[in-house]
Amino acid sequence: MRVLQLGKFYPVEGGIEKVMYDLTRGLSEAGIHCDMMCASADGRPGVYTLNTCSELMTCRAWFKFAATMISPAMIGELRRLCGNYDIIHIHHPDPMACMSLFLSGYRGKVVLHWHSDIVRQQVLLRLYRPFLKWLIRRADRIVGTTPVYLDSSPMLRAVQDKTLCIPIGIRPMPGKTAASDALRACWPGKKLVFTLGRLIRYKGQKYLVDAARYLDDDYVVLIGGTGPLHKSLLEQIRDAGLESRVRLLGFIPDEAVADWYNACDIFCLSSIERTEAFGIVQIESMSCGKPVVATTIPGSGVSWVNEDGYSGLNVPPGDPKALAEAIMQIMSSPEVYSEYSRNAVKRYRSLFSAEKMIGDSIALYEKILKL
Repeated sequence: MRVLQLGKFYPVEGGIEKVMYDLTRGLSEAGIHCDMMCASADGRPGVYTLNTCSELMTCRAWFKFAATMISPAMIGELRRLCGNYDIIHIHHPDPMACMSLFLSGYRGKVVLHWHSDIVRQQVLLRLYRPFLKWLIRRADRIVGTTPVYLDSSPMLRAVQDKTLCIPIGIRPMPGKTAASDALRACWPGKKLVFTLGRLIRYKGQKYLVDAARYLDDDYVVLIGGTGPLHKSLLEQIRDAGLESRVRLLGFIPDEAVADWYNACDIFCLSSIERTEAFGIVQIESMSCGKPVVATTIPGSGVSWVNEDGYSGLNVPPGDPKALAEAIMQIMSSPEVYSEYSRNAVKRYRSLFSAEKMIGDSIALYEKILKL
């Protein structure tokens, strides 16, 4: 079996790229030949050997438009190499990958990984829709990351018979270290609420800042990440007099992320739009035994990932008071908190481990090759 993961770009910046890379690595480590082809996000195209069963191929990109790397080189590379693969596993949304597959002449099996609908780029969607409809028809199977998103996507209503859910899986985050203990010691006696993500509108960090006004004085809200809303969030914090209770942490290197998960008490995902389809940060925090407060975005899988009343609590999007009340409810007693914490780990292990995602993917590939 030879598989190609196709789409997006490298180095990894977001959830889709992470899933592609983790699938490539996990499948190849399981002995399946699995390569990855994508655009180069840093202007350095090339071929990188991951292990004896895997190569990562990055194609030269001209520029980025509507969150898509424009890479005509990908079309030529895929056309040249596609005959080497039994299955092409393409990751949506990525119009460049779709166009490359369309023009490649590939005749083998296709798995379409439906990470999310195109929600905000409506002009792009109008231009892209005919190719997207072709891709949906062309796919032998369509994989969704949550059953909720598969059921709610308007583009998939007519093809429910060939959809299935394979939740995103990750390797557990590293455990506590001296570094995480040192971070915790920066706020002695405080209850730490942590969030991590780009500082952009749909992530809803401004509502988490507002939620700090409803929290007791022994809470501190820690917001990790960078983005265009940094200045406005900083002004919001200052105007509300919350400097001692809300801290913008800025960019957190990959190697330090686990320390912040381990240092905090609760993780909060305050996103407000369906653009947030899954929220990988939720399962990262669950793997560290941290309860989650998330939002019930209509049509999104976020509130399915975080089981309400089990691994955490879900509240209406854009409601700061509800966020604060959920945080305080989880922290209301050591016994309540411990129950949520144990359940968070259980939910991660049962649904969101890397081993499960890889195993489910192998089973899917074996099944479609028999069709």
